[in-house]
Amino acid sequence: MAAVAGGGSVPAGTFPGFMTEGTLLYRRGEYGKALACFDNALKLRAEDKHCLVARSKCYLRLGDTENSLKDAEASLQNDKTFAKGLYQKAETLYTMGDFEFALVFYHRGYRLRPELQKFRQGIQKSQEAIVNCIGSPSSVKLENKGDLCFISRQAESKKANQKLQIKLTKDQQWTKKQEPQRNPKVERQLLGELYADKAYLEKLLKDEDLMKSSTKQGIKVADMVLSGIAYLDTRTEFWQQQKPIYARVRERKLRQQRWIRDKKRKPAEVARYIVKSMEDIDMLLTGGSPEESCKKAEHVLKTIQGWSDDEVPNKNELIGNLYSCIGNAQLEMGQMEAALQSHKMDLEFARQNGLPDAISRALDNIGRVYARIGKFQEAIDTWEEKIPMAKSSLEKTWLFHEIGRCYLELDKAEAARNYGKKSLQSADEEGDVEWQLHASVLVAQAQEKLKDYRSAIMTFEKALEKAKLVHDDAAQKAIITISISAMKTQTMTTLRRTERERKVRRKAQRIKKVKRKMKMPRMMKSKEAMKSMRIKKKRAKETARRAREMVRRAREMVRRAKETARRARETVRRAKETVRRAKETARRAKETKKKQGMMKSSRTSRWSRVAFPEQLEGRINLSAERCFCKQLLFPSLFLDPSRATYLRVPAHAGARFVLFLPLLAQLPRSTGQ
Repeated sequence: MAAVAGGGSVPAGTFPGFMTEGTLLYRRGEYGKALACFDNALKLRAEDKHCLVARSKCYLRLGDTENSLKDAEASLQNDKTFAKGLYQKAETLYTMGDFEFALVFYHRGYRLRPELQKFRQGIQKSQEAIVNCIGSPSSVKLENKGDLCFISRQAESKKANQKLQIKLTKDQQWTKKQEPQRNPKVERQLLGELYADKAYLEKLLKDEDLMKSSTKQGIKVADMVLSGIAYLDTRTEFWQQQKPIYARVRERKLRQQRWIRDKKRKPAEVARYIVKSMEDIDMLLTGGSPEESCKKAEHVLKTIQGWSDDEVPNKNELIGNLYSCIGNAQLEMGQMEAALQSHKMDLEFARQNGLPDAISRALDNIGRVYARIGKFQEAIDTWEEKIPMAKSSLEKTWLFHEIGRCYLELDKAEAARNYGKKSLQSADEEGDVEWQLHASVLVAQAQEKLKDYRSAIMTFEKALEKAKLVHDDAAQKAIITISISAMKTQTMTTLRRTERERKVRRKAQRIKKVKRKMKMPRMMKSKEAMKSMRIKKKRAKETARRAREMVRRAREMVRRAKETARRARETVRRAKETVRRAKETARRAKETKKKQGMMKSSRTSRWSRVAFPEQLEGRINLSAERCFCKQLLFPSLFLDPSRATYLRVPAHAGARFVLFLPLLAQLPRSTGQ
């Protein structure tokens, strides 16, 4: 295969590694190094079609169209439907100037892969090049005189060169390219801006010392210069084939005819064009494309400036409007100075033509630019000039709000509050809740700056209600945060003021008290009197300290007494709880015995006489009223009221009566019996 490099040692590396490195170098523009990587990759995998296409691209970038075509054809040898190979072959043929065959392969690729845009574009550019080359040149009549005679000579020399296809060595090719074969005017027209670069390179060839020198990498300067000239010659030849001179002349004439025809537009077409252009400009600006909007506005501005006043009756008004659009786009792009100049041009055109609406618009925009760049006083002056031109309440609302905001930024809170109130009044007239919210926030912030915290908090509360009406959560959070900050500031200020007043009052009371006690005369006291006064003052302080200590101790004693009383109450409560539990236990025992049929034996049991111990002297009144212990501890005890010295108890109560005797011994003795 001719396209594959010849034999040699196998390179150290892998095929994917060489492919990746070569692709990266190609993207960087280092086509020579990329070509070496693809050569190494093909040594490892000789018939890889993707690698052949990649190397063909490198050859094409380096200007070696012959090897590029060989690699492209080699990639199609095994697979005729390989889309990348077809496209690369078509591109190579197009670069070589063989537009017809390039069109054939573009069509083949398009039939296989119609979704690829590059095949459609290749078809279009090939067709255009063919039309430019073989289209009828009858519309261009060239005479063999003056500066146009070079065209015929150029065509003749081109035919002669096509017949003599001789393969030259590299040095012979460089020598051939150094010879001036083209008319300078042809080259100037074909190369355009690159003609100056070629002239500079040809001038360098005359410097023999420079041509003999080399770079740090060992590359001769002469080779670099000759390579650049050869590349420009190749491009000149390609452009000559792609679009010959007569085609360029025809295009220029067609453009002139189209321009003359466009100058004679109908008024309806002019109006339609202007309306459509303004809509596109606004749509691009609102759609987040200020760069495109600015370019469109500048293009339309140049177009309208080229029209006469008869074609566009309101030409000056349109020019001012376009300057305004350009300024708005520049403002969105952050070009503040350019935006300011554009809006000033709008203002100048408006004043020259007496357009009040345009003047109002320009002043509005100029003020916004000044506010954005921090020149708040200039913005205030501009907007105050616009106030008499405001027509609606909503416009006044916005204008007053912005002026008040600028005054607030300048720390002129009084003026900011006044304009905020004006904005709020206009918003109330308009009935716009959102602007009522903005104006209320401005007034509240100005009141906070003026340290009128109570009014600021009330205004913030009103603004919060407006924010709830418009369902603005972000505004609600911001208002709540600012309100809390204002409340904290008010509280701290009040506390500081109260503390200062308290200190002043205490100081005045101390001075008054000292004067009253000492009855200080107007003349100065003696040193002994002053010393005595200091001692008395010290003793008074000590006495006051001791009194405070006694009060503290008394408070501690009261606290302890309260604690003791609390504990006593707790003990009584616990005793009552114990009695309650005992009664409950007795009640349950009685119920149990009743269930077991013990009540009958209890009623028929005989009574026992129990005498009081001999150590009890006198008689004890055992009436039911005095024996309250009976009901508490021994509910089953029965007293015999006829005999004062004896007790009658049921038989089953005898066991508990022993415990009851000590309590009876503590009862008061009867003295009447």
